[in-house]
Amino acid sequence: MNAALGHAPKGLGRHSRVLVVDDFEAMCKVTVNQLRDAGVERVVTAKDGAEALRHLRSAPFDIVLSDWNMPVMTGIELLKAMRADPQLAALPFVLITAEAERQKVAEAIASGVTSMLLKPYSTHEFLARVERALRWTPRQPVSVEQPAALAPPPTAAPAEANTRPTILVVDDTPDNLILLSELFRDDYRVRLAQNGQKALAFATADPPPDLVLLDVMMQGMDGFEVARRMREHPNSETVPIIFVTTLGSADARLQGLDLGAVDFITKPVDPLTLKPRVRNFMRYVQLRKDLQAEVDGMVEAAQLREDVERITRHDIKGPLAGALGILQAVLEDDSLGRRQAEQLRLVEEITLQVLGMVNRSSELYRIETGRFELQAAPVKLGDLLRRLAETARVTYAEKALAISVDTDVPVGAEPPLALGDTTLCFSAFQNLVKNACEAAPKGSKVSLRLYDETPLRVEIENKGTVPEAIRTRFFDKFVTAGKPGGSGLGTYSARLLVQAQHGDIAMAADDDAGMTRLTVTLPRAGD
Repeated sequence: MNAALGHAPKGLGRHSRVLVVDDFEAMCKVTVNQLRDAGVERVVTAKDGAEALRHLRSAPFDIVLSDWNMPVMTGIELLKAMRADPQLAALPFVLITAEAERQKVAEAIASGVTSMLLKPYSTHEFLARVERALRWTPRQPVSVEQPAALAPPPTAAPAEANTRPTILVVDDTPDNLILLSELFRDDYRVRLAQNGQKALAFATADPPPDLVLLDVMMQGMDGFEVARRMREHPNSETVPIIFVTTLGSADARLQGLDLGAVDFITKPVDPLTLKPRVRNFMRYVQLRKDLQAEVDGMVEAAQLREDVERITRHDIKGPLAGALGILQAVLEDDSLGRRQAEQLRLVEEITLQVLGMVNRSSELYRIETGRFELQAAPVKLGDLLRRLAETARVTYAEKALAISVDTDVPVGAEPPLALGDTTLCFSAFQNLVKNACEAAPKGSKVSLRLYDETPLRVEIENKGTVPEAIRTRFFDKFVTAGKPGGSGLGTYSARLLVQAQHGDIAMAADDDAGMTRLTVTLPRAGD
């Protein structure tokens, strides 16, 4: 193992199986070499997300390290596909990217990324990120029997940013080394090298310097050769270089630029010129570090928030489920009076509504991020609609609405069953009925009709029309009009919940009749 890289991270050993996904062959080789220098022997590569999925479904892996931008299937698409697959959902995933826009970071977080590493980065940063990712605890639903415990926040990466940036000064003239050292030592950590070999040892150390001031004309290994060898080493390949030289020809500058130089300073050095140029470039270096810290903070905050929300849902669902069980047991008592039974049935409906809201918060997140997997079963839509209508009559009693339910089923015939999820159906139709009742004028009618067709069709109709300005965006997020305190999330979540069950939803406004109709179709059980 390369001594400069130190030991492999905790949890990452020679028997660990790592999948590296990158379409850029040179970068892929660098990542593989970084892992192998750290002692990891079992590294598999893929050139895009589609190839990576084939590897993942044919053999077990401990972690996936993927670039973002790739042909065929990008890294973010691979991440979403993995999180939607129960067999791969718990696998740590590190996304390596130059994408630093907050929207991109938010998309990766919502898709379930374990960690993000921004280019360029050192081997030290890379291995620290892998170590943190391997300690990641997958977010799994908590069973009622298993007490929830708040997972500790992710451990912060080694805080290199807490120390001053490091400059490596390379020159075979002692007076020049002293001059540059005195110039920068108050603001930076300064390392000095009087020849190419020593310079290369410093430049390829872990962690490497943040900037190299490199003389070109030196005895033995000259500056151009030092730069060339730096670019061949994973620790120093991205370290910025400023050449300090007496050479001023166009050919020399071109050669330096080919080796990745960010600037040229001509000797004799003018301290008044060099110091602000270095300071300005160091601002870029610090900006990149701050950006990585911000991304880390966003990822960690999202993971902690998901833990808290998961535990909160668990703690609420337990008592609600217990209360619902007691209610349903009482309702089976034949000695109850009709009025008592009706009141208890309403309490049951309200409890179901709250439970549905808790479940929906979890399911909607999975649906939005492409990680939801439907466990379809027969759903008694007719019964569900009647129960929602009963609750709505009580809720909107002050509006004196006539809420009717028509199941379109001949007397004595078996009621049709939808193929979906009862909780999702309840939440979707609850939102739609609520929307219709809120929009309907006082004393008007709201009708719910179930059509015995294939697929099953449900129409919810109310007096009043949706404002023309929002009709094309009626099911979009946060779209609302004319409802004080409206969030614009009810119809949006209804659409997601219906589509997650392989159904469809539409809205039609009839200005002549002054009516709005919502139409939902769902697969029919048994088809």
